[in-house]
Amino acid sequence: MLSRRLLRIKALICLYAYNLRDDGDLARAENELMFSINKSYELYIYLLLLILEIADVALEKINFGLRKKIPTYEDLNPNRRFVDNRLIAQLRSNNALRKYQETKKISWNINPDLPKILYNQMVKWDTYIKYMTNEKGGYTEDKKFAIKLVTDFFTSSEELLNAFEEQSIYWNDDIDYISVMVEKTLKKFKMNSQAEVPLMPLFKNEEDEHFVKHLFRKAILRTNENIALIERNTTNWEIERIALMDRLVMQLAITEIIEFEEIPVKVTLNEYIEIAKQYCTSKSSNFVNGILDKIVKEMREKGLFCKSGRGLLGETE
Repeated sequence: MLSRRLLRIKALICLYAYNLRDDGDLARAENELMFSINKSYELYIYLLLLILEIADVALEKINFGLRKKIPTYEDLNPNRRFVDNRLIAQLRSNNALRKYQETKKISWNINPDLPKILYNQMVKWDTYIKYMTNEKGGYTEDKKFAIKLVTDFFTSSEELLNAFEEQSIYWNDDIDYISVMVEKTLKKFKMNSQAEVPLMPLFKNEEDEHFVKHLFRKAILRTNENIALIERNTTNWEIERIALMDRLVMQLAITEIIEFEEIPVKVTLNEYIEIAKQYCTSKSSNFVNGILDKIVKEMREKGLFCKSGRGLLGETE
């Protein structure tokens, strides 16, 4: 499932696009938000399939060597540890992955050369070399390597990152978050797992789906009220001088504090400060942090939000 952090980021990016268009079309903006979220899940599937594609390339290399007219000793006695990886075999037979792939018509035909490029890089990767030459073998080692292939190799591949950026603007900066989803998925496999191991759902639960939809809609509907709060707490700064992304980060934070009584204020502030570090200027996080602290103080004094349950954590009496 997509993390709350990534859902907040999706809301921010779509809110930014909505403000740039300035057409007031809320329905269109909400559709784009859900399309963006679904594209992130599609990336999750592509990463799972990429593991299989690279294993297919490895098998092709072995079969090519066996067909040579004058094969070498290595050609006739190939190291099959990777192509026979037990977890990869389980993934290949997984019913949920196969069903999603067939239903959505997803495959690496979009970029057939990329798995070959990644394979050629992988065979030079120290982790791969250690895995292939390790005297100790078994399901545990197979599983550890498959996970590292995703979390270490995929996430550091410039070729893969560039390919994703060219394929979809909705995948920019997603791979770190989605690779965590893939890692959690692979960790669910056990030695005796059959074809019914479930994939991660799009959302953790209905609450997460409600969270991102409600956050996004209310951030738009509360634009005037939120801007007024920001203006009152930005001494010597006119609202027009504040960078758009900085303002939108603060608008989302204010909306979340007001609309979600179960989320502690400290959690909301920490989340958006981290997002500001990633999506705003180098000085934005300190600026946004300072303004949000003032805004929260005013909101608390005027009783503009109410927290209950877990949301009361960290609240002053």
